[in-house]
Amino acid sequence: MPPDSVLESPRDPYFTLERRIGYTFRDRNLLIQALTHKSFAHESRDPRAQDNERLEFLGDAILNLTICDYLVRTYPELPEGDLSKYRSLLVSETILTGLAQRLDLGPHLRLGKGEEQTRGWEKPSILSDALEALIAALYLDGGMIRATTWVQLIFQDMIRQLLSQGLNHDFKTDLQEYCQSQLGVLPLYRVIGESGPDHDKRFEVEILVREEPMGTGAGRSKKEAEQEAAREALARLKSSSPTE
Repeated sequence: MPPDSVLESPRDPYFTLERRIGYTFRDRNLLIQALTHKSFAHESRDPRAQDNERLEFLGDAILNLTICDYLVRTYPELPEGDLSKYRSLLVSETILTGLAQRLDLGPHLRLGKGEEQTRGWEKPSILSDALEALIAALYLDGGMIRATTWVQLIFQDMIRQLLSQGLNHDFKTDLQEYCQSQLGVLPLYRVIGESGPDHDKRFEVEILVREEPMGTGAGRSKKEAEQEAAREALARLKSSSPTE
């Protein structure tokens, strides 16, 4: 942990992160714990070093409650089944990873040597867990209203986007049609990561278009991961196209 004189400096990386998330912690140790992966805590010589797993557990509960509350209040016309499906989409690993990347959490994570060598700051499971831990840290430091307000703020654009697309949107079909009509090629899907026990697998899929990585997605099934990767690839292709 940096000395107090460093913590007060705009050059301090935690200061930069606090500016990005729009909140200054009264207890900086909560923020540091939220960013500490178990690999760092296990290797640390400091017995006070705590990993973010307990915070991630609490943050997951706060996130689910906040998203459910927001959906019920904002979209009273949605039936219970649709509410459940939208909640599952919004708290998926892929969505959480994307939000963590927007907040630039990766460079601030405290990782062990092994995770550093394997670019752990880019792994969806580590990034999504860190975001949930950050939510818990906000709750413990600033209270429930502060935490839920922040969650609603960072999720609101994604919620609107998902509601406008509908539950049955097929991004893989959209991507294939776009690639065929605009580029004259087909996208290539490949599994680049697989982790977890058999009953709780996590898959990471990458999409190549003309041998260039164009999108990645993660999920508890290959199908879910492919859909998320296709969504990202389609958005990237359209944003780079001069005709879009």
